This record gives sequence, structure tokens and C-alpha cells, in this order.
Amino acid sequence: MPGSELTTRILFGMGAGVLLGVLLNWIGFEAGGFLDVYVVDGLFHVVGSVFLASLKLLVVPLVFVSIVCGTAALDDLTKLGRVGGKTLVLYLVTTAVAISLALIAASIIAPGAGLELSTDLVFESKPAPPLSQVLIDLFPSNPVRAMAEGNMLQIIVFSVLFGVAMTLSGDPGARVLGLFKDLNEVIMRLVFLLMNLAPYGVFCLITGVFADEGYQAILALFQYFIVVLGVLFLHALVTYPTMLRVLGGLGAIDFFKRMRDPMVLAFSTASSNATLPVTLENAERRLGADNSIASFTIPLGATLNMDGTAIMQGVATAFIAQAYGFDLSMADYLTVVLTATLASIGTAGVPGVGLVMLAMVLRQVNLPVEGIALIIGVDRLLDMVRTAVNVTGDSAVTCVVAKSEGKLDLEKYRGG
Repeated sequence: MPGSELTTRILFGMGAGVLLGVLLNWIGFEAGGFLDVYVVDGLFHVVGSVFLASLKLLVVPLVFVSIVCGTAALDDLTKLGRVGGKTLVLYLVTTAVAISLALIAASIIAPGAGLELSTDLVFESKPAPPLSQVLIDLFPSNPVRAMAEGNMLQIIVFSVLFGVAMTLSGDPGARVLGLFKDLNEVIMRLVFLLMNLAPYGVFCLITGVFADEGYQAILALFQYFIVVLGVLFLHALVTYPTMLRVLGGLGAIDFFKRMRDPMVLAFSTASSNATLPVTLENAERRLGADNSIASFTIPLGATLNMDGTAIMQGVATAFIAQAYGFDLSMADYLTVVLTATLASIGTAGVPGVGLVMLAMVLRQVNLPVEGIALIIGVDRLLDMVRTAVNVTGDSAVTCVVAKSEGKLDLEKYRGG
């Protein structure tokens, strides 16, 4: 895994990007002008997009190979059900805690109180699939097409079935497993090579975001922005350390020391899937989680675990209700918690998943979906923070599950 020198370079690139982006936004650049065409939408956009593409190209082969290796390594198939059950329960519980914290904070602070929303706001939401269709879509009719389309849930299901078949195949399965282990090492080496591009990619991505958004967007919705940000930090710095200590007997300081690279990369890319290769390698090589656990829990978390998004939904729901003058009952709040928690699974893989999930939640409590248009302005900046929270949650759950299965290298976790 890249060491502290690379982490420092990534942080430097991120800081320089923020400063340059704010400066470009402050001096103003004409749409279609030189700075816009050749610098912001030109050089920075191209380099940032190439960096993101280089990370995303690893996601499908990494998930497939890692899960096959991890599943095949669990020679006792009852372990697979046990690990899967623990992982899913922890992901659902942390998501429910996240949205509960968000609703409590938003109710107390009331960021939308006294705000009159314009009635001409328009937001076109994509329909969310019914639960029955979600269950059907878990199973690919064509695994090659699932990989080509990047359908992560179908890839995970196929990989688990393939790994189980290898385990049941005896010697032929063992020979194929050897090949997959070699492939896994090669892919991890490719992750290491591409991480050397991270400082430059992060610089360009951050510069582009702040050049377009600036700080004015934050000022316009300051209270909403601060409440969401505050709950995200509360969840990351209280909920996860508590879970690590109570359920795993693990120290939070050791954990966060080894989470710097994935968190910084998640912040700069705002994509759990793009960060997945680095998160998985970090979980195995720095946090000490065994491949048989991490290769299952990390890809599953990148697809299903959306604590940061759940926090945004909770605050946004209360914010929109307050802005429109609606009073939510305790039953409404419980409905929001339940809907958002289940939606973190039900809408996995849907484009624009955060806003789709929020539209679902608003409909459940009869709030106007048009209110989403008001918060879109700051959503891109908050998305960066909540993605960092998401990958932190994935790794925390992985450590707890690995420790419970006796598959966590405590020397690595503690920096030994």
C-alpha cells in the first residue's frame, strides 16, 4: 500500500486544488473563454477524468477475482452464510443509526425554519424499482453483460456462486483457485501503480469542483450544509469508533491512522466504487483483514452501505419539511428511518442513487419532491464528505467481522 509520503502528496494536491479552484471562481472566468475551455473544462477535466477512469477500470476485475478468491478460501460454506449475515446486519444497523442521528440533529437545529421555498422549483426524479424487481435483478442472466454494464450486485452474486462451485469441485477447483490468487496479486500491483497518479488526479478533480461551485453555494445554504457536515463527522468519529471498541475490542486511533488514503481518495472522487480498489487493498494490507473477509465485505459495502447518503436524506427531509411548513409526526420519522434504511439496499446501482433515495423518502411522508432542487447546489460538495464516511464505514464493519471470525491480523491493525 502507498506509504505516508504518497498520502502527504495526495493531501497537498487536494489543498492546492481547493485554493486554485476558489481563486478561479473568485476572479470569475467567462463561459467559453480561455480559462473555461482550455483550463477548467480542458486540462483539469481531462486529467481528472482519466484518473477516475483508471480507477474504475479496476473495479469489475477486482471485485470478481477478489470475491471468488475469498469465497473459495472459506472451505466451510457455513462460514459464508455467517459472514454474510453479520455484514448485512451491521450495514443495516449503522445506516439506521446514521439517519436517526440526522433526523434528531435537524429537528433540534431546524435549518429550514422560516425559509420560504419557491413553488417553481423543479426536480425530475427517476422511478425507483419495486422490491420484487430488485430481488430478481440480483441474479444475472448473462454474467458477461453484468460485468460490461458494471452491475455490482449481479457481479457479487455470480462471483460468490463461482467461488462456491470451485470449493465443491475438489482438485480442479484448487487449481483454478491458484490462478485466481495470482490474478489477484497482479491486480493489486496495478492498484499500486495507478495510485502514483493520485496526487495529480486529486488536484485536477478538486480544482474543477471548487472552480465551478466556489464557496458561494455553501453560504446560500449555510445551516443545512453545516448540519449535514456535523452529523457526518459525528457518525464517523463516534458511531464507528464505538462499534469498533464494543463489538471488536479495537482502537479507533489505529483504525483512522490506516484509513487516510481511502478517505482522502473517496473525498476527492466522490465515488465509493472508484475508491473500491484502494479501500480493499488498504483493508487487507494495512488494517489486517483477511482476504476471505475483506473481498466479500468491502465490495458489498461499496454497493449497499450508504451511511453518508442516509445522513443527507435525514437532514434534507427535515429541512424540506421545515421549509414548506410541514410538521412531521413520530410515525413519519419512523417511516423515514425505515424507508431510507431499506432503500440503501433497494436502490443500489441506480444512477443518481442519493437523489433517487431521497425522492422515495419524501414521497413516503407526503413531502414535495420539488424541494430537492434547493439542495442540489451544495450536494456535490457534501457528496465528497459523505463518500469518505461511506468507505470508512465499509472498512470499520470489515474489521469487526474479521475480528469476530478470527481473521484480523492485530499486528497489522496496530501498526506492527
